[in-house]
Amino acid sequence: MDLEILKTKIEKMSKNHHIEILKILKKNGNVKLNENKSGVYVNLSFLPNETLSELENYLNYIEDQEISLITLENQKEEFKNTFFIEKEVKEDTLCYSSISK
Repeated sequence: MDLEILKTKIEKMSKNHHIEILKILKKNGNVKLNENKSGVYVNLSFLPNETLSELENYLNYIEDQEISLITLENQKEEFKNTFFIEKEVKEDTLCYSSISK
């Protein structure tokens, strides 16, 4: 993966993901982290290939998880609409039919 793409993807992530990425970077003792009040800065150009590979694997894992989560949320919404909204409509119909009798 290109370093620019890697950088862009990391910058768009949440703070929780940034913490996990820092843990990956910290595992490699040779990585120099520069921290100030704006955040932590890392020169990706000097990272070993193993660390870059581990970062890429983590980013791919996160993307896969997000896709899975979106799929599950869509299924959940579909089930909700199919089973619960139809049930409410049926219950309302029953109420109206009992009132008209």
